[in-house]
Amino acid sequence: MKKTIISADSHVTEPAGTYVDRIDHKYKDSAPHLVRDEKLGDVFMVKDFPRPVTIGLAAAAGLDAEKLRIFGAKFEDMHRGGWDPNARLADQDRDGVSAEVIYPTVGMILCNHRDFDYKKACFDAYNLWIAEYCGTHPDRLIGVGQTAMRSVEEGIADLRKMKELGLSGVMMPGNPAVEDYDSTAYDPFYEAAIDLGMPLSFHILTSSQDNFRTRGPKLNSFLSIIRGCQDIMGTFILGGVFERHPKLRVVCVEADAGWVPHYMYRMDHAYDRHRYWLPAGALSKMPSEYFRENIYTTFQDDWVAFQMKDMCNIRRLMWANDFPHSDSTWPWSQEILSKHTTGLSDREKDYVLHDNCAELYGISI
Repeated sequence: MKKTIISADSHVTEPAGTYVDRIDHKYKDSAPHLVRDEKLGDVFMVKDFPRPVTIGLAAAAGLDAEKLRIFGAKFEDMHRGGWDPNARLADQDRDGVSAEVIYPTVGMILCNHRDFDYKKACFDAYNLWIAEYCGTHPDRLIGVGQTAMRSVEEGIADLRKMKELGLSGVMMPGNPAVEDYDSTAYDPFYEAAIDLGMPLSFHILTSSQDNFRTRGPKLNSFLSIIRGCQDIMGTFILGGVFERHPKLRVVCVEADAGWVPHYMYRMDHAYDRHRYWLPAGALSKMPSEYFRENIYTTFQDDWVAFQMKDMCNIRRLMWANDFPHSDSTWPWSQEILSKHTTGLSDREKDYVLHDNCAELYGISI
């Protein structure tokens, strides 16, 4: 590599005071808070959730596969870099990574909370915390904020506040409060995101489709977690959002990328053959063309994505290490990349491992 490597999707492990210390006073007593359970280990208790939010896999990067457990984790035993920004730099150095785009962990699950007012309060608190965390090393910790999308007007205000806090993008809930994301009601929000240079991110496990309910063995559910993101990408493309807003940039996060060429092909087939009895938005181009231009995909351990580079847009592929989650390639990223990038030119490696992410978020390292 001639250039440094950037992870386009990494995470924090929110400390106990993330929400309690910063949330609107109205929600002080019901804010997500960390408790220690004798059987479950440390868990976050969230108002109206039927079960606690476990953190056993939230910082399991580097563990052998047979040691992965949902329950039993203690916060003090987890990777310190998940909540200490100074320790984070050492974690980056160990993995050969120079900068990371940072997403939440508990905040991912909160995207599915049915109380939008509560969700708004939680996300406002989180944005304050992540801005503090990333503000210590803004060249290497690139923060992404959250919005509850209670309304278009409030979403725009959230974007502006995040920008003021020094955050570089916004993580969207998979399901907004008003209509759906292909509605023209969201046009002012999309124009504001373009004007502010704030890419919209849709992460796995943040929509109502991400329910882990599948047939067969439990392991089969792991294969379903990209489906929610695929549905959202289809909504944006076939709903005409990119037709109306050609400069809008959307990031499909942690849903892998090896499937993209086939997905584009099937979208084109559906549009060409079935659009008259299955109506879509008004499009002037084939669906695959919008995907190629407007959508970025992040992936970690996805050998197929590198092989499919010529069948999609390599300028929209972004590698990530997903630290410190259980699916992370940390601390073996360099070994994995040396195998997965075989056959790529130096320029192609630079695109996927540095340039694409750096250009999208304005990272100068």
